[in-house]
Amino acid sequence: METVNLKSGEFLVKDVDAKDIFIPEEFNEEQRMIAQTCRDFMEAEVFPNLEKIDKGDRELMKSILHKAGELGMLGIAVPEEYNGFGQDFVTQMLVAETTGAGYSFSVAYMCHCGIGTMPIMYYGNEEQRQNYVSRLATGELIGAYCLTEPGAGSDANSGKTTATLSEDGKHYILNGQKMWITNGGFCDTQVVFAKIDNDRILSAFIVESDWPGVVIGPDEHKMGIKGSSTTQIYYNDVKVPVENMIGARGEGFRIALSILHMGRMKLGANVIGAAKQTITDAVRYANERKQFNTLISNFGAIKHKLAQMAIKTFAHESAIYRVSKDVEILINKYKSEGCDQGRAAIDGISHYAVEDAILKVWGSEMLDYVVDEGVQIHGGMGYSAEMNIDRGYRDSRINRIFEGTNEINRLLVVEAATKRAMKGEYNLFELAEELHNNLDTITDGAKNGESYFEQKRRYMQNFKKAIMLTIQSATQALGKKYMQEQEVVNNLSNMIMELYEAESMALRVEKLEGLNGTKEIYRDMLDVFVYDTASLLRKNAKDAIYSSIEDVNEAEKLVKAVKTLTRVEGVNVMKARRNIANLMIEENEYKF
Repeated sequence: METVNLKSGEFLVKDVDAKDIFIPEEFNEEQRMIAQTCRDFMEAEVFPNLEKIDKGDRELMKSILHKAGELGMLGIAVPEEYNGFGQDFVTQMLVAETTGAGYSFSVAYMCHCGIGTMPIMYYGNEEQRQNYVSRLATGELIGAYCLTEPGAGSDANSGKTTATLSEDGKHYILNGQKMWITNGGFCDTQVVFAKIDNDRILSAFIVESDWPGVVIGPDEHKMGIKGSSTTQIYYNDVKVPVENMIGARGEGFRIALSILHMGRMKLGANVIGAAKQTITDAVRYANERKQFNTLISNFGAIKHKLAQMAIKTFAHESAIYRVSKDVEILINKYKSEGCDQGRAAIDGISHYAVEDAILKVWGSEMLDYVVDEGVQIHGGMGYSAEMNIDRGYRDSRINRIFEGTNEINRLLVVEAATKRAMKGEYNLFELAEELHNNLDTITDGAKNGESYFEQKRRYMQNFKKAIMLTIQSATQALGKKYMQEQEVVNNLSNMIMELYEAESMALRVEKLEGLNGTKEIYRDMLDVFVYDTASLLRKNAKDAIYSSIEDVNEAEKLVKAVKTLTRVEGVNVMKARRNIANLMIEENEYKF
């Protein structure tokens, strides 16, 4: 059996061989066919109806989801015994990416397939799976997820919805209010979180929308994702059969957190599809729009934008599929050890908590950058509701709030990584201490005659050392309360995220050359990204060091070491970016 390359967060201290990672260029024929089926479906059912969808037509959205169910698209992650397609995790991520280009449909689709279905699949018993999952997989039922309350957003466990056991012991009587419920206006089933009696921790229940006492509010008016039905739902003495509790009493908070891990990772894939669509739209507009008697695609400023949009998208795609394969391998390992397939899946995903948070934050901010530049390339037309870029711009903004805000997830990146290190899962602090004790002897390790990829591997190793030094010095200076100094934690998080994206991209380009030979265009992309990453790491490290270390001499020693470890060779970024943009301009689409 295959073994995972790295445990969660271990990339901070350990290198991996390019030949051992998975890259998108290795999708098999079946995976490519599934993705094409999803693209064909959106061309036929979603894109022609975008205007109608955005007007909040609940029945239209539900009918499109039903059609997706008939194609098997709603059961990609569901095992065959529950009417699903039973695809592996990498394929699930590919479908998430592909459907990410579907604007509001993507939100409704991902909610149903993910948080609306998977809590029952992962934590439900056999009867619940047969009764609900088997019908959610076909689209007979449409699902929703009800966690957030008016007073409980990021602090999910502070919810006030209650469940009280009836006198005859057959039902829980549910009372409370939920808000921001995706698919709320037309869902058939709801995964609802509530506290039983005086419990401190949430429990989870399956509630059917047509039960007495379930009151669904009107759709909210939102900045974006206007076609996604988002409602408040009220529970007034709703009788929930005791057999509809998911998992054990008090397990709801764990279920909620685990499902958020899954949601974060799949959102990280979702934004790739949206980004690629936006770039293609921007390239095509630039190839049509003339100013000063020439196409705007000929302008250097436009080429810079197009190239940077593509570089960020390519980097993030590299990171997504790198970790997706490790998740898949870990799921298979758990199943081979006798773990229930639902629990094996969610435990495999949840293990990669550091990467889940990275991919959510970096991916959502990448898409925000891409759509913003997409609007700018469109100029005045980008501000017009006539163009899809307007819809993409507004729809993108929610991703930094979905599945835990980016502020929460930035904290989670550092907290999860350092906790794992403190537990001894990898020796971050020991290596950092050794580096700290030898600050005066730190060099960039450059050697004459090193190959292109030897150089990039050295850069990544140096970046890791810079991060380890910064984490160790900041946490030591701030003590046990270091997580309370959120500005410093954000600096550390930014460094960790940039490293993961850069290393993933470097590994992908190296493996790609091994498969297909050298293509300078990919080296151009990698050179620019690594060059930019070095600057970002250096800036965040300096901010963290100067903000946490009071001894000026100590701070300056650390900053000097960081500068050495983030030293990279100069890059003609103008030429590299123009090469990247010119290829897309010539092909009239995103082409990587």
